[in-house]
Amino acid sequence: MESHSRAHQTVAALRQVLGPQWEFTRADHANRTFGIRHRDRGTPYIPPRLTPSWTELLTTLTTAFAARGVIRDECLPLRWGRETELTISAVQALDPLLKGGRTLTYRTGFLPQPVVRFTGDRDERGVLLDGFLTAFVNVSRVQPITSIGDYAEALDDWLFVLSQLGFHARHIEIHGRVEVWHRRQVAGVTLMFNHLDLTIGDLVLLWNTENPERMALDLGTGLERLAWARTHRDWNELVFGSFAEAAPASVLDAVRTATLLLGSGIRPSARGAGGVARRVIATIPPGLVRLGASAIVRVFHQHWAASANLPVPWPAICSAMEEEIASRSVRISLRRRVGGELVSRDGTGAGCQWS
Repeated sequence: MESHSRAHQTVAALRQVLGPQWEFTRADHANRTFGIRHRDRGTPYIPPRLTPSWTELLTTLTTAFAARGVIRDECLPLRWGRETELTISAVQALDPLLKGGRTLTYRTGFLPQPVVRFTGDRDERGVLLDGFLTAFVNVSRVQPITSIGDYAEALDDWLFVLSQLGFHARHIEIHGRVEVWHRRQVAGVTLMFNHLDLTIGDLVLLWNTENPERMALDLGTGLERLAWARTHRDWNELVFGSFAEAAPASVLDAVRTATLLLGSGIRPSARGAGGVARRVIATIPPGLVRLGASAIVRVFHQHWAASANLPVPWPAICSAMEEEIASRSVRISLRRRVGGELVSRDGTGAGCQWS
């Protein structure tokens, strides 16, 4: 009962902070859903003429958050090794507070956090849909709070940040449910926000179920998705740049993800985080690397380096990728040895090209 009362308190706090220029509607009473829309909604959206670089976009975010008192913090390590092998969300910085009920957090403030997930929406062929990537920059604000009012203020802060990126409040719609969800030690209330018809992220009120006074907020969106919503450019062209037509999107996505993994110091191995790196690199055609991948790896390395400190430089990433693909070719060839003879994929005799 207390949890659901907190959900109602959240809606009340949002009404108070956002003010009369925002209209609250009950979309579905049975499902306890509600929406928040600007009173001047419906005006046409005209994308900005200029497309900033990833570094410029992050600088604008950093400056806008700082103007609201939210300071940028250092990224979490990509190798997580706790409940997940890799960091999949900046909200993991709040684990001690939300899961342990302690006052400690690993990070707090604005985090442009590179993450790796395999949960992106795909089509019937298994290809990622536009707007989804295996690796992306999780633009986040993670912060302990002392009241529900702080959570509502965070939404107002986010609307300000969006305005600095060129979005206008009249094109933003917010929706949620007057309902609390529970996952093990954590409970919460989630708001989703759209720009026009595109969902660009969420803002979550969280607390530890045994110590409800241990509260936090988690704002999450993707840097690449924000840029897409802002510019309305072709998705592949936006993310992969001049390489968009050089290879299938799935291959480019794999190289991009492998660059982040290897650049973070995660070497391919049989299990753990290294197993994830091996799984990703296994989807890269050997021919792509034989022709040389330095140009594309260098571009992707620059993208990730704008958010996080990568300890491994791009030339070493290229070498590691080449070594893993060569080793995989050897492993595959050995598995195909029949009666002491090495056979190729078509069943004919073949030598190891990487020997």
